[in-house]
Amino acid sequence: MAGVEKIIEKMIHRPNGVRFREIAKVLEHHGYIEVRVSGSHHHFRNREGDLITIPNHNPIKAVYVKDVLRRIGR
Repeated sequence: MAGVEKIIEKMIHRPNGVRFREIAKVLEHHGYIEVRVSGSHHHFRNREGDLITIPNHNPIKAVYVKDVLRRIGR
């Protein structure tokens, strides 16, 4: 699988072509831990308590990709 920086570049330039496992890898690299799964929705939380919910569909909708980029400071 591609490195985290390469995935982030893909997220920035092509937000509609990102897969769930790539989003999960980026979130985990930035300190988020998967805390719960409810159906197809995976909930990730960081140490500060910031919670983000990502549905496990491929490809991920651009709105979720942009939200992840905003939360990791990109």
